Order: sequence, then structure tokens, then C-alpha cells
Amino acid sequence: MSRSLSPVVCTALAAALLAGCSSTPDDKTAGWSPNRIYSEAKDEINSGGYDKAVPLLEKLEGRAAGTPLAQQAQLDKAYAQYKAGEKAQAIATLDRFMKLHPASPAIDYALYLKGLVNFNDNLGLFSFLSRQDLSERDQKAAKESFEAFSELVTRFPDSRYSQDARQRMTYIVNSLAQYEVHVARYYYQRGAYVAAIGRAQVALADYQAVPALEEALFILVQSYDKLGMTQLRDDARRVLESSYPNSDYLRGVVKGRTDPWWKFW
Repeated sequence: MSRSLSPVVCTALAAALLAGCSSTPDDKTAGWSPNRIYSEAKDEINSGGYDKAVPLLEKLEGRAAGTPLAQQAQLDKAYAQYKAGEKAQAIATLDRFMKLHPASPAIDYALYLKGLVNFNDNLGLFSFLSRQDLSERDQKAAKESFEAFSELVTRFPDSRYSQDARQRMTYIVNSLAQYEVHVARYYYQRGAYVAAIGRAQVALADYQAVPALEEALFILVQSYDKLGMTQLRDDARRVLESSYPNSDYLRGVVKGRTDPWWKFW
């Protein structure tokens, strides 16, 4: 036999449901104008409250949809995500912005910011290579940074951001080449001479006119010598002597060096 709930139980359940509903946090921005939301978000960004700025800017995107303010909110949100360490989200926001607004006058800034997001990853990638023995490292962020900067300077050569982007591109290329040489050195020091030759050859094939190529050639000379491949050793040495006639490597000055090759930006 089924029993009906007593009036007391029904009242208690209703009160619990109402309490649950009332616990939902109020939207403090409900009565705010888009301009006020933007002002509050900018204040959070300026004070370092990036995690608090992001939800404000997301609200602004919805309320000011279709306006230049909404576009600005997307860019500022990407910047806040980047500064908050949410790099994947920042890239996604920037990609969405460029897809939705391909004719925006701020595309150059979006490309520049996308390059910066990955450029900082690049610094983290290379900044401690001289202090650790590493055989492999992910270069994806550095290459994506280069691609974003390259697109910026190609499409917008006169942009206010292009000169800085060019300098960062040069740094990235030098870093990528030096990374290959670092790995080649790593293999050589552990007796993996064939692997060392392979990585040195990658640097020589993929990069031109960068400082790291001098050491790449020297590693080839040493590795071929260890393997008893005298003809290839002598060929590599001739190229080294021709390309770098005053090379410290040829004089043995740099053996056992401890100074890091990298520099912070």
C-alpha cells in the first residue's frame, strides 16, 4: 500500500529546493553596461587579475556581440589567458578571432600575440638546455611562434609589431639550429657518433648563416674521426676551415666550455 508524504515532509522538501535555488550565485554584472564590464575587466588585467578578467570579457563578448567592443573583448581575453598561463586557451581564442574577423584591422596584433604566446614557450624550451643532458625536446611551440611572426611580417610589413617580430624570428631560427647542435653534442659525448652526425647534418641542411653551424661542422669532424671515416672527416674539416678560417674549434679553444650559448630575450 502506497503512502502519501505528510504535509511536514512536503514543506521540508520545498524549502530544501528553494534553498538550493537561492544558493546559485547572482550575476553581479546583470545591470552593468558593456562599457562598465569592459572597464572592470581592464582594471583586473592592469592589476594582474587575469583569471578574473577572463569571465568578464566572456560576458562582454555575448552582450556586445557584433560590435567592435566584442572584438576587442576577444583580443583582451586572449591576452589575459596568455598572462594567466592558459596558453592553449589563448591560442584557441586568437584562432577563433581570426576566423570570425579576417578583415579586422587588429589581425596584425592577433598574429603578434599568437607568436608571443608560443615564443615564451620557446624560451622555456631552450633556457635550460645548457644545464641538462637532453636527447629530445619538443620544438613545436618555437616553430609555431615563427610561423605566426612570419605571417605577420609577410601580410603586414609596416605593422607596428613587425620589426619586433622580425627580431624574434631571427632569435627563433638561431635557437632551433642551436638546439639541433646541442642534441648532436649530447650524442657525441655519449659515444653515439652516428646519431651525432645525423643531428649535425640536420642543422646544416635546415639552417643557413646561423652561428650554430660552426659547431655542427666541428661535431661532424670529430664524429667521423671517431668512426674512422677519414675521407668524410677531412671533407668536413675543409668545409669548416673554408667557412670559419678563424674558428676557435679548430684551435681547440672551446673544449670543455661551460658558458651557455643562449641568451634571454
